Amino acid sequence: MINVLDLGDFAQPVLVCGGAYGNLEALEALQRWADLHGFSDDRIIHTGDAAAYCADAAGASAFIRERGWPSIKGNVEEQLAAGADNCACGFDEASVCNAMSQRWYAYADAKICAEDRIWMASLPSQLAFTMAGRRFLVVHGAVDQTNRFMFESLQHAGFATQLTVAGSDAVIAGHTGIPFTRRLGDQVWHNSGALGLPANDGTRRVWFSTVAPHGDGIRFCHHALVYDHATAANKLRAANLPAGYADALETGLWPSPDILPGTEQRAAGVALNCEDHLWPSELEKAV
Repeated sequence: MINVLDLGDFAQPVLVCGGAYGNLEALEALQRWADLHGFSDDRIIHTGDAAAYCADAAGASAFIRERGWPSIKGNVEEQLAAGADNCACGFDEASVCNAMSQRWYAYADAKICAEDRIWMASLPSQLAFTMAGRRFLVVHGAVDQTNRFMFESLQHAGFATQLTVAGSDAVIAGHTGIPFTRRLGDQVWHNSGALGLPANDGTRRVWFSTVAPHGDGIRFCHHALVYDHATAANKLRAANLPAGYADALETGLWPSPDILPGTEQRAAGVALNCEDHLWPSELEKAV
């Protein structure tokens, strides 16, 4: 059953991150950025998968839990809370990611504490809020399926169907690990990218976003974050977790491009330069 928690109306900007993936160093760097820019804990939204590929499953989960960031269940939280034996990430069974997930999921399952598991079970499936008169729904993968990959290259109809199911003006999602903002007529699909792994763009940066009132509209801003990737990679190796993820933190390239659609595969190693998006645009306002 889908459980939606309504956060009410935001008159100030919110910070959106997702896929912390057990990367405590990235979380700590994000907290410093948030403090510097005046984001209180109640305006930092996490779109799920606090624990995954990196070595601090318990530390990352406790970091988010103790600060009370508005958060939802990703597929990892769903599975860990249920005591399941796999991550239900949605990978193809023959993919490299599916094989490696067995190791990091077992590691995370062994490391998190009872309090973490109770917290994960208590999280809502989705969040809702309003800003500048527009309705937002926060999901993990898709509106109707937690572990569905909604990559930017998906055809228009795929996003349109999900936005219709959402019944909102905008959807904020995670799960894909690559940031983008896509307009579909009068609606928006926004993905902040992943905080715990680079975006397969050949840089060590990880990503988050801010969503802010702008006049009578909304501004979506994608932000790249530089953090202590070396410590995070060393922790992965010390924990004997799949080396491909430690390498990814250092090279910015995923060990498993086989999970990506063709368009995203061809973009591997090309440094992202995500532009801000005004909704509606200044041109639309002038009409």
